[in-house]
Amino acid sequence: MISTPDGTPSSRRNARPVTLALVLGGYALCVLVLVLFLVHREQARVPSGPSNLLTTRPGFPSPPAGAVVFSRHVGPNALALALVPGESRMLAQASALGADGAGISELSVTFAVHGLTTTASPCGSGCYRATLATKGPPRSVEVVIQGELSTRWRLGLPTAWPPPDASRMVARAERVWRSLHSLSFTERLASDEQHAVKSTWQLQAPDRLAYHVEHGSEAVIIGNRRWDRTAAGRWRESSQIPVTQPIPPWVSAANARVLGRIVGGGRSAWKVSFFDPQTPGWFTLVLDRRTFRTLELEMITTAHFMHDVFSSFNATPAIEAPR
Repeated sequence: MISTPDGTPSSRRNARPVTLALVLGGYALCVLVLVLFLVHREQARVPSGPSNLLTTRPGFPSPPAGAVVFSRHVGPNALALALVPGESRMLAQASALGADGAGISELSVTFAVHGLTTTASPCGSGCYRATLATKGPPRSVEVVIQGELSTRWRLGLPTAWPPPDASRMVARAERVWRSLHSLSFTERLASDEQHAVKSTWQLQAPDRLAYHVEHGSEAVIIGNRRWDRTAAGRWRESSQIPVTQPIPPWVSAANARVLGRIVGGGRSAWKVSFFDPQTPGWFTLVLDRRTFRTLELEMITTAHFMHDVFSSFNATPAIEAPR
């Protein structure tokens, strides 16, 4: 198991914190819990058998098959939209999760497309669906939610409708991750608009990583050893189960679709979205069109809203033990 910065062994992926927003009592506690999640996420990247993987539990508002998925957060709540294209109709599903991981019930949800508004019906815990009439490819959709979670969300939709399948793109991006010798990234991990932690990471094959939390702790992992220290403390060495690096932050990808071509980090790129039922969570990637390296990543899941920007592919300085 990976140890926390104070040397206490942490649990594996299937016991990582999922109630972060509920336990926050102040900024210091926010930092502690978010750091624990950062460390747990690295353990989650270790290849493991199916029994060690989280899957969507019964009743989880997963997107329907064939859907195009979008996601965001509203305060401490996760919100996702799934659209299943059709010739003259479109199935729309909103998924709403609270900070405790449970679906948010008794919401009033409407969808608007082509100027027509349709009221959604409950389809399970935190799940709301409606069938929308369409007149040609829809250019945008608006979701209005009222209740415990209240928001108005207007999305511009991909020009190509229905969007092309991106399963092969995501699979290729995953292979590229595993072929890298090293990379670096910056991360912003939040539980709501007020509580967030920024950190920098370096990954190096086959089993090295280092991270530094802004104004907080840092750690170095090399094989079966690790070193931790707080902002004003000394390095403390402890044992470590080796972690395999670099590997992608997601475990599996369903409903992968191409949202369009963009410029990311000054490079021509594809924007892709998908749902990972093993996390479970919603991902949006920016992939370099030439190399299929992941330039940027956003993840929305229970009380964890993550934004990563990647760089220094195969050019990250060597990770060494602290002196």
